[in-house]
Amino acid sequence: MADDSQVQGEPEVVATPWHMSLAARLRAYFFAGILITAPVSITAYLAWLFISTIDREVKALVPAAYWPEQFLPVGIPGIGVIVALVGLTLIGMFTAGFVGRGVNRLFDALLARMPVVNGIYGALKQILETVLAKKSQAFREVVLIEYPRPGLHTIAFVTGQAAPQVGEALGQGSEMLSVFVPTTPNPTSGFLLFLPRAEVITLPMSVDDGLKYIVSTGIVLPGR
Repeated sequence: MADDSQVQGEPEVVATPWHMSLAARLRAYFFAGILITAPVSITAYLAWLFISTIDREVKALVPAAYWPEQFLPVGIPGIGVIVALVGLTLIGMFTAGFVGRGVNRLFDALLARMPVVNGIYGALKQILETVLAKKSQAFREVVLIEYPRPGLHTIAFVTGQAAPQVGEALGQGSEMLSVFVPTTPNPTSGFLLFLPRAEVITLPMSVDDGLKYIVSTGIVLPGR
């Protein structure tokens, strides 16, 4: 016969952190502390590393008499970043003028005559113009493709239309896309593939979410 103190159909009490043992609670609090402090600490460290690197490189270009330490009792981090931002803005203002455009064309012509250097300079300039000036939809579309074999899928990024020579060689014309397949967890390396538009599945996912998903090896879900 059931104990009268036990009510039939009474829901089971779900264990909460207060029902855990002391060791279990301490372990949970420890991992919660890591979850809170690790992203902040890593972000702060990377920001400090970036700022200190820029400061060190810019400081080497400025005469010692003009260093902030000569006028202030303590050094102020970030001065190099400010100087770099102001310097790049002034260079942009100069090149936007008539004289600056002429100097830029002369510089381009000189580099174009240098073997090996002309290829590197031309490729880098074209990439930067494409990305910064937003002349294309490069890395603006997250897609799903079958890779490395049928039945297996991976996330990739459309970088634009494939070269006309590629489309003509494969008999696809302008339907061929250039697709970048990044590696996990380092998305800076990967493979360049050429696929017909019909074999590419567009995902309702931002590029940032796609990169987070790849870097986290699928742990961080899109939108989280």
